[in-house]
Amino acid sequence: MMGWSETVRTAIAALNARRMRSLLTMLGILIGIAAVMLTVGLGQGAQQQITSQINSLGSNMIIVTPSQTTTSGGFRGGGGAASTLTTQDAVMLADKTVAPDVVAVAPTSSTSGSLQSTDSTWTSTVVGTVPDWLNVRAREVDSGRFFTTAEVNSSAAVAVIGSETASELFTSGSPVGQTISINGQSFTVIGVLASAGSSMTGNEDDTVIVPSTSFAARLSTSSNANSVSSIYLQGKDADSLSAAYQQVKTALLASHQVTSDDADFSVSTQAALVETATSITGILTLLLGGIAAISLLVGGIGVMNIMLVSVSERVREIGLRKALGATPAVIRRQFLVEAGILGMLGGIVGIALGLAVAAILTPILNFTVAISIPATLIALAVSLGIGIVAGVYPASRAAKLAPIDALRSE
Repeated sequence: MMGWSETVRTAIAALNARRMRSLLTMLGILIGIAAVMLTVGLGQGAQQQITSQINSLGSNMIIVTPSQTTTSGGFRGGGGAASTLTTQDAVMLADKTVAPDVVAVAPTSSTSGSLQSTDSTWTSTVVGTVPDWLNVRAREVDSGRFFTTAEVNSSAAVAVIGSETASELFTSGSPVGQTISINGQSFTVIGVLASAGSSMTGNEDDTVIVPSTSFAARLSTSSNANSVSSIYLQGKDADSLSAAYQQVKTALLASHQVTSDDADFSVSTQAALVETATSITGILTLLLGGIAAISLLVGGIGVMNIMLVSVSERVREIGLRKALGATPAVIRRQFLVEAGILGMLGGIVGIALGLAVAAILTPILNFTVAISIPATLIALAVSLGIGIVAGVYPASRAAKLAPIDALRSE
């Protein structure tokens, strides 16, 4: 009786004799495996990128922004209108009796600024805030220093700039101590921020940070000098972030004299942002992965079709083997092994193709296409399973052939 090693050798020889057909049969499986790997990898990579960008905003952070609301009297707040949040809100939230689990508060206002130095001109985002911004946003100063509370109180014309802004404005020498013009107003550069890359709010390295009072007096275009575009808050730790969130929301609802249904602000946490982003990308990954998996089904049908053709072509061979004593189980095993090898080879080539495309896409998309080892092993097992399942019917059909009928066929 033919052993497993002989069965595998015979199967490889049979597939090798029909190389072009075997390659075309594997094509559907390898494309399907590569498509599924890349789809899942892109989804996981996007999740990691979004999570990284959200976490780069700061640690244990709560973000308060204006929100669009309507009341029985008509439109109220909305469109990010800064008038719904003020510096008084920030002062209130910094009070430990109001929000005991909040350790730092940083109200911010921003505008687009036309910058000019002795070397060049540049356009960047200008942010007005307070010293706590540095800790809340988990940023560091690479050279020089950040402005102080005294400089905020005195509306000092000082600025801290991002690393990219510094390289655009100053071609040589240290920016610290140099004077720049922001929308026609002179400011002295006192520090340069360490590089932080991009976040969900934009390029963190292309920015100018100035005291909130200086921003309101010299750069703001708002009719309300006390308005702010957002308030960043830092909780004590991850465990107390939920409590801090409730304290902030409750205090603002009472201060603004609104209910949750018609609130003119929105409060979010890093955890909530990550959860929402992960949920969205997860659904998209599942959807696209399901679409890609259809190609695996098509590949399996292709394997079945080719194996049926192979059975038809090898009827005399099957009859001869049965006449020489081969049992139906041996014949069935022969064709199942051939189908399994086709699936396995398709999976291996598909994985190689997926890894190669992932390596090409990573620098193009500017984030890692996350191909995991477990997903790769599962893909290989699936391809083998598809080959075997697709070969069951042809193998059973071959095993049922009567020896005499097979030997009579032409």
